[in-house]
Amino acid sequence: MSKFIDRPRYVCALGGAIGTLKNLHRTIPILHAAAGCGGNISNALNYASGYLGSGYCAGQALSSSNVYEQEIVFGGEERLYEQVENTIKIMDGDLYFIVSGCMVEMIGDDIKSVAKRFQDRDITLLAADTGGFHGNFFKGYDIVLSTLFREFTVKTEVKNEKLINLWGIVPVQDVFWKGNLKNLKQLIEDLGYEVNTFFGEDETLDNLKNAGSAVLNVVVSDTAGIEPARVFEEVHGVPYISVPFPIGPHGTREFLTKIAERLGIEKAFADKMIKKHQARYFSYIERIADVYNDLDLQRYAIIVGDSSYAQALARFLSDDLGWIPELVVITDILTDEQKEIVRERFTNFESGLKPKVVFDTDTSSVKRHFRDVWPNNNGSRYYNSFSPAFILGSSFEKDLADELKVPHLSVTYPISNRVVMDRAYAAYDGAIRLTEDIFSALVANR
Repeated sequence: MSKFIDRPRYVCALGGAIGTLKNLHRTIPILHAAAGCGGNISNALNYASGYLGSGYCAGQALSSSNVYEQEIVFGGEERLYEQVENTIKIMDGDLYFIVSGCMVEMIGDDIKSVAKRFQDRDITLLAADTGGFHGNFFKGYDIVLSTLFREFTVKTEVKNEKLINLWGIVPVQDVFWKGNLKNLKQLIEDLGYEVNTFFGEDETLDNLKNAGSAVLNVVVSDTAGIEPARVFEEVHGVPYISVPFPIGPHGTREFLTKIAERLGIEKAFADKMIKKHQARYFSYIERIADVYNDLDLQRYAIIVGDSSYAQALARFLSDDLGWIPELVVITDILTDEQKEIVRERFTNFESGLKPKVVFDTDTSSVKRHFRDVWPNNNGSRYYNSFSPAFILGSSFEKDLADELKVPHLSVTYPISNRVVMDRAYAAYDGAIRLTEDIFSALVANR
């Protein structure tokens, strides 16, 4: 029997769909759902993601049918048709996309048939069933991307041998998605390729429309974006690889090496580029050597976050920063097969460390899992203290950090105690930023 989730770290599939669409260039989501859904989702997206803001024709300006009792009893398709008509009149977009909530799916409204009634218009209108009961944010992201790849991306037999597509970093759910995409895109461009990320700086819907000419899709996740990658391969004949989200030199070297091998790039060329970026990275990291050594800043760590960030953070702390990650709590809702894939990511750290990895969606369970790893001293005179230590997680982990009297940094959704703009933690430059933020938290009260 299923149970409620204590303080979930994501919104529903509908929220994931809206969060994905609002960050596509000149794309206008049209919500077909009960009154209140749009406002609640807007608050969750904007205020729990580093104060993201509304975006273009979203937030409190989100177009919504706001169905009430009459539509629930007699059906809401005509109300949706009216809403689409009015949206087209007053909102200027290049792509309109209808998404549905739980209630209208339960009563059987067919939003795709409503979309077909606009086929003779000079607009692009798509629709997808995204009721919250389909899953969480990641599922909404997958549904939207799959629909776009099937119905919006142009099919072509002509391939650009220097073009790849990259996704799997989920907008909003990854609070730092825009900066992370920029960092990874720049690295792959250094390998001599053009990169579509769809949600990055200076990208438009043309990047998405022409993505079918790519020769490879790179999914930066073991879970998010895999289903759309299979759809893309089926529809457009473009293969994909899945690579773990990279933070720091060890993770980024693995990321670049796997892509270079798949693209057939000469190893000597790839190695030269990697060494160049690593040299820059260490030129900055060496600046903290004195404070690290003089103040004995090696620490135990607790990491709480989704599967992509959790493995990347644990590897960075273990292999690059020289810390000891004791506990990793992964908050995704995953299948048993996905859990095994994710768990494997924690078995090959170059440090040889193997943190305790648990899968749990409940915020209140983090403390229990910590006590399983590090029991109370029970009044003993001599005991191993969990100190010095650090917690990397969401805003929810601040209470635990205060209780354990250890520093804390919010790096995974939800984040409501930081303002995030173009901050990034991916790759080499991101690791510099993360190190800077961690050590700033350590010395903040000096």
